[in-house]
Amino acid sequence: MIDARELIIVEFPLRGEWYSPNTPGTKIPSHGTNQLGARYAYDFVQVDWERKGRPAYRTSLAHYLLFGIPLNEYYCWGQEIFAPCDGIIVQAADGYKERGRTKLLSDMSNAYKNAHYFDPKKDDIQSVAGNYIIIECDDNVYAGLVHLQTGSIQVSVGQRVQKGEVIGRVGHSGNSFAPHLHFQLMDSSEIANANGLPLAFEEYEIYINGIWEKVTNGIPTNKDRIRFQKSEGRQ
Repeated sequence: MIDARELIIVEFPLRGEWYSPNTPGTKIPSHGTNQLGARYAYDFVQVDWERKGRPAYRTSLAHYLLFGIPLNEYYCWGQEIFAPCDGIIVQAADGYKERGRTKLLSDMSNAYKNAHYFDPKKDDIQSVAGNYIIIECDDNVYAGLVHLQTGSIQVSVGQRVQKGEVIGRVGHSGNSFAPHLHFQLMDSSEIANANGLPLAFEEYEIYINGIWEKVTNGIPTNKDRIRFQKSEGRQ
């Protein structure tokens, strides 16, 4: 259970409809570990809510299992990512190559290797995080946006950004089963030794019984269909 008094409120870092399969609104730690600042982390994907199983890709399950799926067949791959807070870019690591398609066995092998053999003291953090951005939002509060598309990062270290500014695109780099955005707040700019910080989103909508309802300072669960679209003039 998260104490509401401890929550740090930030803007939703994406636009349009999203789903969070891993979220602190459902379990803590959300990713099954407190390591790498991930205690309260979110994963965001786009899915087809009308298809059985809510697939995140345009092709069939059989095609995925037999042949894998090219990244451009995923709904969220390449979607813009926005700064969740005003702040300063303290890390911006690009150039880590994405695998060209998802494949169940190789992706499982990659995930197992990173879960059991990654050593933050000697291994490159990009083997897990891929391409990533770290923003200093406040004293001892850092936003981590992880697994970005190769070549998509639009900011550099030392740059000051404003909430809602485009900073990169959703990708499949590092320890990623499929294109998605991994988002977390931390007490350190170094993912390898950071502690996660609890956060909520200042505004989004949730689809309930055919109606979009506004949520303020909310934490999505893994059952929620959510969306956020920043209107013109909203600051």
